[in-house]
Amino acid sequence: MAMEAVSLSMITDKSQAITTKKQYGILKWKNTIKKEKHLWFLVLPGIIWYLIFAYAPMFGLAIAFQNFSPFKGFAGSQWVGFMWFEQFFRSQFFWRLIQNTLLLNFYNIIFSFPVPILLALLLNEIRHSWYKKAAQTISYLPHFVSTVVVVGMITNFLSPVGGIVNLMIEKLGGGSINFMIKPEWFRPLYIMSEVWQGAGWGSIIYLAALSGIDTQLYEASIVDGANKWKQLWHISIPGILPTIIIMLIMNLGHILSIGYEKIILMYNTSTYETADVINTYVYRRGIVSGEYSFGTAVGLFQSVINFVFIIAANRFSRKMTEVSLW
Repeated sequence: MAMEAVSLSMITDKSQAITTKKQYGILKWKNTIKKEKHLWFLVLPGIIWYLIFAYAPMFGLAIAFQNFSPFKGFAGSQWVGFMWFEQFFRSQFFWRLIQNTLLLNFYNIIFSFPVPILLALLLNEIRHSWYKKAAQTISYLPHFVSTVVVVGMITNFLSPVGGIVNLMIEKLGGGSINFMIKPEWFRPLYIMSEVWQGAGWGSIIYLAALSGIDTQLYEASIVDGANKWKQLWHISIPGILPTIIIMLIMNLGHILSIGYEKIILMYNTSTYETADVINTYVYRRGIVSGEYSFGTAVGLFQSVINFVFIIAANRFSRKMTEVSLW
C-alpha cells in the first residue's frame, strides 16, 4: 500500500509539473504577443493569405482519390482510391517526365544557383557607390521582364529567317538552324534564359548576407597582409555560407517541380522528348483535357516527393554543417 501511495504521489507530482509547464508556455506566448502586438499585426496579412490560398485548398486534395465531376461535386463523385496514381505510374510517359524534370532542375542547380552568388561577391567588391547602384539596377531589370516577352525575344533572336543568331552563323559560313524545334537545344536555351533572368534578383539575398559581415574582420585581415582573394575565400564566403546552404535546401525542396510557364511558351510537339516535364503534362491532361482528379493526384505525388527531399536535405545539412531550416 505504501509503495502504491508513493507511486500515485509521484504520478500526481509529474502531471502537476506538466500542467504548470504548459500554463507557463501559454502565459509566455500571451506575453510575447502582447509585447510585440505591432509586429504580429504586420505579420497577420501574410498568415491570412496562407490560410486562404495555401491551407484551405488542401481540402481539395480529396479529388485525387475520386473520379471527380464538377457537376456532382465532392459528395457525389465516385471514390476510386489510388487509380489515378497507378495510371500515372504506368503511363508510357512517366519515366520521360521524371527524367526531364530532374535534369532541368539539376542543370538549374548546377548553373543557375552559383551565378547569383558569384555576382553578389563581384558587386560587393565595387567601391564606387554610383557604379555599384548602376550595376545592381542593370542586373535586376531582367527579373521584371515578362516571361512572355523573354520567350518572344528568344524566338526572334533565334529565328531561322532574319534572327540575329542565324545571321551571324551564316556570316561565318554556317547554315541556318531552327533552334526552337531542335530537342537538343531546348535545355541549354531554357537554362541560359533562367540564368539571365534570375541572376541579378537572386543576388539580393547574398548581398544582404555580405552586408552583415563585420567590417572589422576585413580590416584585421588587411593588417595581417591578406589580399582580396584571401579575404574572399576566408571571410566573405564563410560569412554567407549559412545563407547558401539554406537557399540550396529550398532549391532541393522543389526537385520535382519546375516553373511551367516558360516551358509551355517555349516547347512544341517537336521538343517533347526533352522539354515535357511533369507540370506541363499535368497542364495538358488536368486543365486542357479536364481530368481534374488526375492532375490533383500527380500534384500530390510531386508535393510528397518534394517534402521528402527537403526533409532529407535539411537533416543532412544539420548533421554536416549544423545549419538547417529548423
